[in-house]
Amino acid sequence: MRGIRALVAIALLVGAPAAWAAPVIDCPMRDAPFSIQSPIVDILLNADAKTLVEAQAGDLLKMLPPRFFSTTAPTFAAILTMEKLAAMKGSGATDLSALDAALRKIPVAPADRIARCARYDNDRPNFILPAGRPRLLLFEKMTGFRDGPSVDAARAAFQTMAKRNGWALVVTDKGGAMSPSILRRFDAVIWNNVSGDVLTLSQRKAFRAYLEGGGGFIGVHGSAGDPASFWNWYFDSLIGARFAGHPMSPQFQDARIALSDAKSPLADGLPGEWVMNDEWYSFTANPRTTGADIVATLDESTYSPVGMDGMQLRMGDHPIAWSRCVGRGRMFYSAIGHRPETYGTPPYVRMLENAIRWTGTKSACQTKPVR
Repeated sequence: MRGIRALVAIALLVGAPAAWAAPVIDCPMRDAPFSIQSPIVDILLNADAKTLVEAQAGDLLKMLPPRFFSTTAPTFAAILTMEKLAAMKGSGATDLSALDAALRKIPVAPADRIARCARYDNDRPNFILPAGRPRLLLFEKMTGFRDGPSVDAARAAFQTMAKRNGWALVVTDKGGAMSPSILRRFDAVIWNNVSGDVLTLSQRKAFRAYLEGGGGFIGVHGSAGDPASFWNWYFDSLIGARFAGHPMSPQFQDARIALSDAKSPLADGLPGEWVMNDEWYSFTANPRTTGADIVATLDESTYSPVGMDGMQLRMGDHPIAWSRCVGRGRMFYSAIGHRPETYGTPPYVRMLENAIRWTGTKSACQTKPVR
């Protein structure tokens, strides 16, 4: 009988097929002029823009393997710009001012607008959720980089946590789930290694309103790891930091993680420090300076923070997991989680469980002064 009840519960948590949705017309960059700040995928989708870039800055496109420049999402070309590629080149960066001026002269045609919006969706999944249990939405839409093993491992870990704690968890890769009528049903939304610009303007508005009105957000690893980003509120206000890079020699290293506040509910049951092997993100700004409460930091003396072409990624004070209030809501972000094995590490699993409990708390978050 217990097995039958379990099967019924699982069935209730599976989203029914979404109803037919109209084509997306409010994607964020639909009408933006071509430029060196455009997602490279949008340039590649226009024959004139592609020809121009190949003629004037084709060397930059050769910095990365051809597979990075697919025009079918998810694609790395959706999280890169020509400006970002030039910055990655370092001291030998190409002067792109002439290219930028020439790109801006290319008209944005109706076909360009359709192509730009094609990687977004308005599909609204139908969820049947049980009453009386904390409800979690695991969001997995990617238009940029998708690392299948890490996404799958994180999903399995969150599903195991939900089963162990009696949480109702559903999974979707549809941006249309970010609507007021769907979001209000959930205590927290988990972004599982989300990469690329994935929400339309109306979906962005609904997601922000949900958080500021008292909702919860948990983001892991790639959900703040794009080289180029196109939603300022998400990166500057919600996350409070932008990705700078990660080590490349080697990419995965052992490093020491230390708790910042042992009394925080997010630190409950965690050791004061532990060592993990992962891909360690650095950021262009310290989230501590934008009012975040730091949960854990990375000891840079225990690994080599050197990125592509010798780029120095040392931050000094190096937060790796943090939280903040977002209006009446709560957010938690952890940069840990590229290697699938990290989602089976007991301290990290405990940290993520703590984060779900804290972000899903119904009482309004109390904002602390910026330090």
